[in-house]
Amino acid sequence: MNRIRLFCVNIIAKARTGKESLTVAVVLEASETTLIHKAQSGDRNAFGELVRIHAQGVLNVIYRMCGNIQLAEDAAQETFIKAWLDFGSFRPQASLRNWLYRIAINAAIDMLRKDKRILPGAMEDFHLTDPQAGPEARYLQSERTAIVQKATLSLPETSRAVLVLREYEGLSYHEIADALDIPIGTVMSRLNHARSLLRSKLEGQLLLLTEAENV
Repeated sequence: MNRIRLFCVNIIAKARTGKESLTVAVVLEASETTLIHKAQSGDRNAFGELVRIHAQGVLNVIYRMCGNIQLAEDAAQETFIKAWLDFGSFRPQASLRNWLYRIAINAAIDMLRKDKRILPGAMEDFHLTDPQAGPEARYLQSERTAIVQKATLSLPETSRAVLVLREYEGLSYHEIADALDIPIGTVMSRLNHARSLLRSKLEGQLLLLTEAENV
């Protein structure tokens, strides 16, 4: 257990700093399936490779849910620990990414209920600003990002989870339904509700920022 936790800590730290490529696309589906079967047979090295593949995505989802980098890292660690403990119940024909996202969102919600630090964190940690932009443009871009992040964090947990998976992770309605274990109709209604709430929260603030940009 300690070995798995330490491995998760190291991989998540690398995912945050961008020192290691963790893109899922570089791993063929067949090879991931092989790793899953090995991990379910108790191969910790195989599970470690699965952590390496999915760490960035899991960390991104949790960060979007809680807005605090330390909470996100803690919840990501707990996600992979729980995944290891429950890995025998995972069905290899299902999507591992969606299964991990379900655990990750639940971990994020649990963390938020225990720790109320949900103010926007250091957005630069995830390289969301354009390094080529000038100082003023970077400032306005950072302001816009912070406004959107704060508004997203103010959404109800159920609405926020659907919005994060759709708008930030690009999952389809079917994939979101699978990840959250809810009907597609519920996905659509929650997403519409989240977008409506977000639009009402952002309209005035972003309008003022746009006017400042055009001065």
